[in-house]
Amino acid sequence: MKKTNQDKRRERNRHVKRSLKGTVKELNDAIAKKDPEKAAKLFSDTSRQLDKAVSKGILPSNRASRKKSRLHRKVQMLHTQP
Repeated sequence: MKKTNQDKRRERNRHVKRSLKGTVKELNDAIAKKDPEKAAKLFSDTSRQLDKAVSKGILPSNRASRKKSRLHRKVQMLHTQP
């Protein structure tokens, strides 16, 4: 059976969402381990991936902004803890 454009978009969207979910999970693991350097680097990667997903139309911009804001708050709390 031939793949339609809808099938191709669906595959791309699933791939992007899966990789994004993995990156967010890595970031949350780094936060749980209280590693501020690794968390900061992973946050920038995650933020970039979220922005790319928005530009491709995979995620709504408000959802990506909300996720970035919440993750940034967690990363900032690592830097302020003694």
